[in-house]
Amino acid sequence: MKINIKRVYEAPAKEDGTRILVDRLWPRGLTKGKAAVDIWLKEIAPSTELRKWFAHEPAKWDEFKKRYYHELKENNEQVLLLKEQLKKGAVTLVYGAKDKEHNEALVLKEYAS
Repeated sequence: MKINIKRVYEAPAKEDGTRILVDRLWPRGLTKGKAAVDIWLKEIAPSTELRKWFAHEPAKWDEFKKRYYHELKENNEQVLLLKEQLKKGAVTLVYGAKDKEHNEALVLKEYAS
């Protein structure tokens, strides 16, 4: 099972496999064509409350991961959808955040592996 992570603003590549958007909100200024998203799992994204609390502040990263893991455990249906895609081949989790070291795609990759 191969999981890649990429900002949705980066150009799609053949080796991306199935591109899954894991944000609750559609990325600003990006058309569906340019995003080249195959599946949008917006319900697997962190809750609005958690996303706003975290606000991409690196100091909150460890607590964000714990809280997001808890949400994922309660969101079995969406996690199963992701795992079904992983069985089919390469998957790239795409996200909109500017921070490449503190985003939900990293947590999802760790959780699903």
